[in-house]
Amino acid sequence: MNDISTQPVGSLPPGRSGLPIVGESISYLRDPARFIQQRQQQYGNIFKTHLFGRPTIALIGADAARFLFANEGQRLEMTNTPNFEALLGVHSIGVKTGSAHQVLRKQLFQAFQPRALAEYTVTMETMTHCYLQKWEQMRELTWYPELKQYTLDIAYKLLVGVDTTADENLGTLYETWSNGLLSIPIRFPGSKLDRAMRARERLLQRIDTLIDQRQHNPSTQQDALGILLQAQDEAGNYLSRADVKDNILALLIAGHETLTSALTSLCLFLAQHPDVLQTARAEQAQLGLTGTLTQESLKQLSYLEQVLKEVLRMAPPVVRNGQRKVLETCEFAGFVIPKGWDVFYQIQETQQDPNVYTHPEQFDPQRFAPDRAEDKKVFSHIPFGGGIRECLGKEFARLEMKLFATLLIRDYDWELLPGQNLERVVLPFSRPRDGLKVKFWQRQK
Repeated sequence: MNDISTQPVGSLPPGRSGLPIVGESISYLRDPARFIQQRQQQYGNIFKTHLFGRPTIALIGADAARFLFANEGQRLEMTNTPNFEALLGVHSIGVKTGSAHQVLRKQLFQAFQPRALAEYTVTMETMTHCYLQKWEQMRELTWYPELKQYTLDIAYKLLVGVDTTADENLGTLYETWSNGLLSIPIRFPGSKLDRAMRARERLLQRIDTLIDQRQHNPSTQQDALGILLQAQDEAGNYLSRADVKDNILALLIAGHETLTSALTSLCLFLAQHPDVLQTARAEQAQLGLTGTLTQESLKQLSYLEQVLKEVLRMAPPVVRNGQRKVLETCEFAGFVIPKGWDVFYQIQETQQDPNVYTHPEQFDPQRFAPDRAEDKKVFSHIPFGGGIRECLGKEFARLEMKLFATLLIRDYDWELLPGQNLERVVLPFSRPRDGLKVKFWQRQK
């Protein structure tokens, strides 16, 4: 029985602590997937380790995710690396906890309500067409960096109303800033962290200017910045300028990096499984979706929805969820989880549990068909996390993925170029090692 006892009596989970101070951090960073796989095979779905200076317990499986989500904010609390706290900022939802996190989440969610998403759809479709036509002209391309620019352009346009083609420096600043998130947490002149902190200040200055422009010249422009400047909590309080600035940065990374990973995986899996691609095309042809796309028309694509779920199951953009600090000693699966330790859960392995999924190593969108519904076990499919910290932009991401996939499948063909390494790198975000090199062309109908 995987429940919580008020007076834990079990022992620590099996595992090892590794070297003094560094623990097993080097082994983990060298190959995270292999690190987890080896220890799962040796110890099972719960084991102890020592990562990044902290005694840590890793959890795998739907029951483990349920345990963590149920105790979020009570016995467990989100914790961040020093780099994340410094680069996201103290006002960011990514570092908020408790009631402050919940109040801020409600305000930020206003930027992702159905009415806002409906407004975003038109811009997403226009920008997607532009990129597809660009890739057709290129004929051969490395898709990951191209998709990274595509998702960044959409994020900037829909979150702050800025066209990156008119301000190319924004993209460079963003890359410098995001590169510091997983860098060595020591700041000295010229270090990655130092460059990232300087980029953060310049990005915040740019957002400051945008806020000034909106306040002096109010407009009906529907983007996240405009919505957040008008957002109020239940007491009628507006977000502070610092709140808006830090959380726009948080939304940029959430609406960009993970989507790039997911779309790259989609393109790879469809190239490797032409039968799935043809079935998705047949669904569109049967429904006659030839004009401008809407949220309503996209909802009709049930098979495509299964494809996207399978992509996110097989290759989640983030393979593990953020660290939680244990506030109160508790018990899970008969093992003690001590106060003061950290815990995290593995998304990748949870979504490939053979007790839940038939042949989990196979790409099979039909596993999500109504007659099979292999994800019916709660928290067995968690690419967006869950509980009170579930991805805030989940529906934004799902909309962009489905719209992109619909236009790509309908109008274009592509094939993998030979001689490339498709091995999956998982840190900081999942991607093929060589970036996915393809030949790309408009299909003949």
